[in-house]
Amino acid sequence: MVSLRFLVCCLLFLASSVYATIVSHDGRAITIDGNRRVLLSGSIHYPRSTPEMWPDLIKKGKEGGLDAIETYVFWNAHEPTRRQYDFSGNLDLIRFLKTIQDQKLYGVLRIGPYVCAEWNYGGFPVWLHNMPDMEFRTTNKAFMNEMQNFTTMIVDMVKKNKLFASQGGPIILAQIENEYGNVIGSYGEMGKAYIQWCANMAQSLDVGVPWIMCQQDDAPQPMLNTCNGYYCDNFEPNNANTPKMWTENWTGWYQNWGGKNPHRTTEDVAFSVARFFQRGGTFQNYYMYHGGTNFGRTAGGPYITTSYDYDAPLDEFGNLNQPKYGHLKQLHDILHSMEKTLTYGNVSTIDFGNFVSATIYKTEGGSSCFFGNVNESSDATINFQGETYVVPTWSVSILPDCKTEVYNTAKINTQTSVMVKKPNEAEDEPINLKWSWRPENIDNFLLKGRGESTMRQLFDQKIVSNDQSDYLWYMTTLNLKEEDPVWGKNMYLHINSTAHVLHAFVNGQHVGNYHAENGKFHYVFEQEAKFNPGDNVISLLSITVGLPNYGAFFENVPAGITGPVFIIGKNDDETIVKDLSAHKWSYKTGLSGFENQLFSSESQSKWSGDSVPFNRTMTWYKTTFKAPLGSEPVVVDLLGLGKGTAWINGNNIGRYWPEFLSTEDGCSTECNYRGAYYAEKCQTNCGEPTQRWYHVPRSFLNPKGDNTLVLFEEIGGNPSFVNFQTIGVGGVCANVYEKNVLELSCHGRPISAIKFASFGNPRGKCGSFEKGTCEANKDVVNILSAECVGKEKCSVNVSAEKFGVPECDGATRSLAVEALC
Repeated sequence: MVSLRFLVCCLLFLASSVYATIVSHDGRAITIDGNRRVLLSGSIHYPRSTPEMWPDLIKKGKEGGLDAIETYVFWNAHEPTRRQYDFSGNLDLIRFLKTIQDQKLYGVLRIGPYVCAEWNYGGFPVWLHNMPDMEFRTTNKAFMNEMQNFTTMIVDMVKKNKLFASQGGPIILAQIENEYGNVIGSYGEMGKAYIQWCANMAQSLDVGVPWIMCQQDDAPQPMLNTCNGYYCDNFEPNNANTPKMWTENWTGWYQNWGGKNPHRTTEDVAFSVARFFQRGGTFQNYYMYHGGTNFGRTAGGPYITTSYDYDAPLDEFGNLNQPKYGHLKQLHDILHSMEKTLTYGNVSTIDFGNFVSATIYKTEGGSSCFFGNVNESSDATINFQGETYVVPTWSVSILPDCKTEVYNTAKINTQTSVMVKKPNEAEDEPINLKWSWRPENIDNFLLKGRGESTMRQLFDQKIVSNDQSDYLWYMTTLNLKEEDPVWGKNMYLHINSTAHVLHAFVNGQHVGNYHAENGKFHYVFEQEAKFNPGDNVISLLSITVGLPNYGAFFENVPAGITGPVFIIGKNDDETIVKDLSAHKWSYKTGLSGFENQLFSSESQSKWSGDSVPFNRTMTWYKTTFKAPLGSEPVVVDLLGLGKGTAWINGNNIGRYWPEFLSTEDGCSTECNYRGAYYAEKCQTNCGEPTQRWYHVPRSFLNPKGDNTLVLFEEIGGNPSFVNFQTIGVGGVCANVYEKNVLELSCHGRPISAIKFASFGNPRGKCGSFEKGTCEANKDVVNILSAECVGKEKCSVNVSAEKFGVPECDGATRSLAVEALC
């Protein structure tokens, strides 16, 4: 007789096996339950948005044609203090992964735990650096123990929630380490041993899905090595039995304080993707698909901005970045329609010369073709199977049946959305906010030089502060007599500094400040100062603006005032130098306003509403405001301020620095998509603040009642210009080729008017369209007005039957439209 226990065990096994997903790979593709897949993924980092935003962001990813969502795991966010963990709020990794699962998408979990990601210290906690005998990313026992502890903890959490595909969850791939191949040469044989240890450690965790290593040409088996970059069509995996995978297709680039806004054209991103799949790729991930915001002190660098928009298909606030989002969605749909041919078909190539080629994927059921033109200056006319095709410069045409072109990367048929900022229309909201203020209490540091610890040495800021704050005071008292050799008519304070920003005080008087520029974070600050006979208090405030996140041994890049520090006396032709580096230095981490949480909604501190000073250093400002009406994303305009930090209802929305302007040169109103992209190729915002507007997530706001904005201003600014705005679609435009479909959408708002429409050979671009030399014989504006005005979205076939026949003498015909929302 069969026992009841045996029956229960069998039922449990069957139940678990029904839902388990088998993820494997061969030389062609990732296979899921035995089926080869074309997989399109997008990076969305959970800490760079809010839990309230996650469902919408992931839903838009799915609607945009993604199969998977990728994220890093951020060690220093989750373990800010050794063995003390935080998975609350926007750090709730499990909730994020379950949100992916709710949308029936796959997940790619890049544990690292080194992540780079323009994230503070590359994701490493600074306490790790301060452990005895510590070396990062090499065969260092202390480092490997800590790395294994954190990685194991993350894997165990994910297993406990049954989120690996082998358990029926969404995660089909996991990553260990990150871009180590870029720096492995600096670590020698220890680097090779370390990467082998990483592979063994990861494999021992038995996650039931493949592990990947990006940018790691010598990735040990069974790790899958993958490619990162703007283009990966030339990449070949190190094992012929593993698929060609692209873990980071950079959809744009990040911003630095003092830098310009980078943009990567829609045509070029689409070209890179199509070219990758033309040449045998089957898994591709966009970095980023949604960039988001570096809230709090999470931005790396130094000097990475609070915005991490990245010119991604979804902008910082979660809006569709059109036409990039829509043009890629169309590409994804076509690639998915060809999935079986691309992953099972026999491949052949025809070289037409001059960097033009055709790739044919053929199965018994049919064929699919790519025509690629990598020439940067000329279109190509080719003859294929008795038909003539024109392939524009730097583009790929896709013919799912090898007969009809249905997509070309350089021909955009999706709308461009013109985003506009609108004033806060909340009821009873005053035009000018009413401010109160209070000074940062720095007297103890300026006049007494008292700190928390004292040492006869200048230490790196990371060692003293453990990165608990951007701010660290270095203070010493110097007793001078008039007969001292350094005493002179002209005396100077000379500081060799690696502080990102430095403020210097002598006897309570502000001597001067300095911030590093152009990537030169090791500099000399020298300023004349007034010293007195007797005791003199020298107070130096070192400020970091994000710790380094990339490069070999980046953890050892100094920050703070590492010296030497001199007093220089000059008398006529004589110069005397007094070295203060070995003096008794007192240290204090942070500022009193931060310790007293003046930014907190619960703070009971007193503020003054009288004679609010402007352009005053080290000053706190506070105001209340009503939440903007509606559901559109909210931003706060901080133009007029200098540098500091902002909080909304106690939530740190990040560092601000609108005083830091980009240089006047290097921008262009036109951006040529042709040719290889690089970060400086298509820049805007020359001579303007690097970042003026700052994201305020709706979940940070009280929809009813007052909200509080608190600013800490370091260098002096005028808060009277601060105001809240919403961001929405103000208008849309498109130029759609004949035999395609025009789709217009105002994203929740009605189309109010057709401002311009022409079917024929219209000229110009969005915002400046004009009629060409031939025009349809019907009233195109009236036709589109009837089809679209008053609706949130509309679709219209672009054809001569619809709009009339233009006399264009064989020229390519298109429909240009501008509509108001």
